[in-house]
Amino acid sequence: MIEAVGLTKRYGDKTAVYNLSFQVRPGMVTGFLGPNGSGKSTTMRMILGLDNPTAGHVTIGGHPYRRLPSAARHVGALLDAKAVHGGRSARNHLLSLAQLSGIPQRRVDEVLGVVGLQDVARRRSKGFSLGMGQRLGIAAALLGDPQVLLFDEPVNGLDPEGILWVRNLMKSLAAEGRTVFVSSHLMSEMALTADHLVVIGQGRLLADTTMADFIARNSRAFVRVRSPQYEQLRDALHQAGITVVEAGGGALEVDGDMAEPIGELAARHHLVLHELSPRQASLEEAFMRLTAESVEYHAHSGPAPDREWRGDLEHGKKVG
Repeated sequence: MIEAVGLTKRYGDKTAVYNLSFQVRPGMVTGFLGPNGSGKSTTMRMILGLDNPTAGHVTIGGHPYRRLPSAARHVGALLDAKAVHGGRSARNHLLSLAQLSGIPQRRVDEVLGVVGLQDVARRRSKGFSLGMGQRLGIAAALLGDPQVLLFDEPVNGLDPEGILWVRNLMKSLAAEGRTVFVSSHLMSEMALTADHLVVIGQGRLLADTTMADFIARNSRAFVRVRSPQYEQLRDALHQAGITVVEAGGGALEVDGDMAEPIGELAARHHLVLHELSPRQASLEEAFMRLTAESVEYHAHSGPAPDREWRGDLEHGKKVG
């Protein structure tokens, strides 16, 4: 288990992480979310002993990372897949890591097989694609067969097959009782992978809860209903004291978990329904809603180019 208590990190007058406390428990995938600049990378570096906290502490299995005996056998991490000597082959890169940690050579070939790089094991890593580099980084994290794993953007550069493979890998590692902590900006994938979420903004804890509870607390649940007898349905709902919102396209929306009562009401009034669908916001929508005030940089739609400038561009004239 990973446990952070009052974790704070300051760089001069900038506070990257402030009084952050959370636990990452074994047997589940815990997603670590936050906008750019929220302190995720700093937090992961403090967990791994790469940065010293200004205040507070973080432990893995009750011990600071630097005090773990044979840390590589207890903790595996992917923070920067590019941190590889480009002149080394994938196999030699892993061999050097294994030798430093007293890990048997046979384990190198095992993890190369796990990540699907066995056929390119003797190629220099500088020729690897971004996705191949990610696979090599994951292989390095798995090398010591650790019980605790940290991954920062593990699906970066992977194709759909690779993304599915990482998802299944994370789930299988957690199913074995390991502690899996994953940071990602890809919300659609995190929604399919994580069981629990730790969300931070501007270095502060915003949420520490299950995936289902996070979405429920930070989104609107409603039922969308359509009928060719639109007006009769709307009137029947009003008469039943149910508040409806006209959503356009012949659809009505009713807040809450109201699918069954609406279906029963329609049946009593002999109304035909073309749609009766409960809706719930996605993880992305819930995340955007919670972190709206914690985003460091906001993009705004600028004014359209004036006619003269646009015309210059169209005719290839140099501007400015």
